[in-house]
Amino acid sequence: MARRERYFTKLFNDFFHSEKASGIILMGCTLFSLVVVNSAWGEGYLHLWEHPLGTNTVEYWINDGLMTIFFLLVGLELEREVYIGELSHVKQAMLPLIAALGGMLVPAGIHFVFNRGLPSQDGAGIPMATDIAFALAALSLLGNRVPVSLKIFLTALAVIDDLGAILVIALFYTDSLQWTNLLIALSVFGVLLIFNRIKVRNLIPYLAGGVVMWYFMLHSGIHATISGVLLAFAIPFGNGDEKSTSYILQHFLHRPVAFVIVPLFALANTCVIIQPTWVDNLVSANSLGIMFGLVAGKPIGIFLFAYAAVQLKLSHLPGDLQWKQIFGAGMLGGIGFTMSIFITLLAFETGGFIDDSKIAIMLSSIVAGTLGFFWLKASLPKTLAGE
Repeated sequence: MARRERYFTKLFNDFFHSEKASGIILMGCTLFSLVVVNSAWGEGYLHLWEHPLGTNTVEYWINDGLMTIFFLLVGLELEREVYIGELSHVKQAMLPLIAALGGMLVPAGIHFVFNRGLPSQDGAGIPMATDIAFALAALSLLGNRVPVSLKIFLTALAVIDDLGAILVIALFYTDSLQWTNLLIALSVFGVLLIFNRIKVRNLIPYLAGGVVMWYFMLHSGIHATISGVLLAFAIPFGNGDEKSTSYILQHFLHRPVAFVIVPLFALANTCVIIQPTWVDNLVSANSLGIMFGLVAGKPIGIFLFAYAAVQLKLSHLPGDLQWKQIFGAGMLGGIGFTMSIFITLLAFETGGFIDDSKIAIMLSSIVAGTLGFFWLKASLPKTLAGE
């Protein structure tokens, strides 16, 4: 246990608590957006996000610009996990890694079964994602009954899940490539890696290079947010202490991302006009694929793959956890929201599919979060050992 406590650092505490608060704010933003867009002010509210800003709309710059910073933070968190966190030792890393793989493949497979051969088939990536903020916010409601190892497992699971979503975006939601722009973006990334190698610690060259890389990635056909993850792995990690470049940037980004960028994304992308037929649309193949994928596919995939990893001796279950708690964490993994909506916007071009998907995602996330909360409330001990 002492070994695991060593990884429960100040930065992890900051991350956990900022994501917890962010989840509560996200819930408020979503409710606000849904109420306003379906009121007498709905047309003006929609126009706010569709208002031209330069060559594109406000919504576009949030999704393709500000969300790159969100992915930069995800990359920095993943980098920390790989170097000194849950993913730094193979045995420890395999449990959340394999569990996350199951939590992506099973939901995607469920959606594919429902939608094979249909225009909505491209939405298979939608139920693969986990929303870190909402998942950790739900877990935090259980207070000090939650073991550190379960917090770390769910956090590592969600971060790996986000990486999987990023790879899915890069591989399956790229229509056409502009090779010249892509090669320029990758060349900039290469230069930043050289800066890292020669021990340039000043953030300015990395941030400036990141902007250039983002610009050319934006015009390459690959979604520009990928540049955020690449930039994260170019920034020097050092020994990961409070003086390291990676730590300084990650610590700085926590609050702007949690309290500004992700809430703005929620406000701009939950402007769903509830049609009279919305209930009927819930039984469409796409909606059923999303709902069954998130609510059932996520916990089943996470649990079965984690169980297989332990049985095959690829990893081990932490001593203070039980399998029913892993299943409960898998239920919270079914809270898709931010990343699921993000993939929806890439998967579909028609408003009908997009709006129906958003409604299915929001309802599924509510159900998954509620079930996960009550499941863990029943399965966690009343007090932790040693208290």
